[in-house]
Amino acid sequence: MAPLDGLRVLDLTMWRPGPYATQLLAQLGADVIKVEPPGGEPMRMFGDHFDVLNRHKRGIALDLKSEDGLKALRGLAKDAEVFVEGFRPGVAERLGVGHETLRELNPRLVYCSISGYGAEGPLKDVPGHDINYRAYAAALPPDAVSPEADELPLADMAAATMAAFAITAACLKARGTGVGDRIDLGMADVLAHWVGTVPAATRRSGAGPVPGYGVYPTKDGRKITLGVVSEERLWAATCRALGIDEHADVPFAERLGRIGELDAAVTAAVAGLTQAEAIERLGEAGAPVAPLVSHAEMLDLDHFRERRIQEEGPVRTTVHPPLPQGAVPRLDEHRGQTWRRLTD
Repeated sequence: MAPLDGLRVLDLTMWRPGPYATQLLAQLGADVIKVEPPGGEPMRMFGDHFDVLNRHKRGIALDLKSEDGLKALRGLAKDAEVFVEGFRPGVAERLGVGHETLRELNPRLVYCSISGYGAEGPLKDVPGHDINYRAYAAALPPDAVSPEADELPLADMAAATMAAFAITAACLKARGTGVGDRIDLGMADVLAHWVGTVPAATRRSGAGPVPGYGVYPTKDGRKITLGVVSEERLWAATCRALGIDEHADVPFAERLGRIGELDAAVTAAVAGLTQAEAIERLGEAGAPVAPLVSHAEMLDLDHFRERRIQEEGPVRTTVHPPLPQGAVPRLDEHRGQTWRRLTD
């Protein structure tokens, strides 16, 4: 029995943010019914993407512009605990599945809307995608370039994770009080809040914020990352592993005044090693080092494979573990089914 066993989630989302949010809930045991339009959601054309975001769900297709489709959806919403939609602000209301309408049917319902800029505010009607939200939230550097196809969609994934957290919190309250809630989640809002916790940049030095913190090229054309901050022992371990012992005992306060000089020494030392050599030396010394790996290399890492991250998700629990890798619903595969707890 997983932590969210029995939680009923009605999922009307498409593309990435909503489906990942509901998959996080499904991985923890929630009963997720995915509702798609006739013909399926567009993400089905990208099978590799669709499959990894829709495991552990059941799927039905409903035409919400038809009387029968709307009636079927409202029937499911009446006994749901969670309703998640990712329409543009105002669309759910026009379809007859807005927050106020469904809360009249089910006062305990936790209704979560995920949109680019939220349901209210000057930007609420502006269309966009991940790169736009990052730009407005100052989550792109001034020298940003167009992303590659395999770049992590930060706003999408951040909003999905925040939605799963907010839904779980709201359900905890609803189960205790009998009163649901409306979650208005803007993807740009999440990044703007994150960025607001970081001091504003005053200059670009080309080095990291402190010596030994950054990305360093190796002589074989690859890169490593080092994560030294204030820790004296980590700085000393890094210097000794790289053969720059003369800098090993420089205290943190002094290092802050010599960033360019000391980081240049680290850069030059790493540049004389292959990635494998650098990882071995620094790792044996106890320095905070990690290789810059590709997507394929990440999937093949022993650490993530042993922890079964791709199969079981990122949340690790002991007493009530997440569910193992589940099936992806075929389009309209579960037509006619209702909530498991009502029929089992």
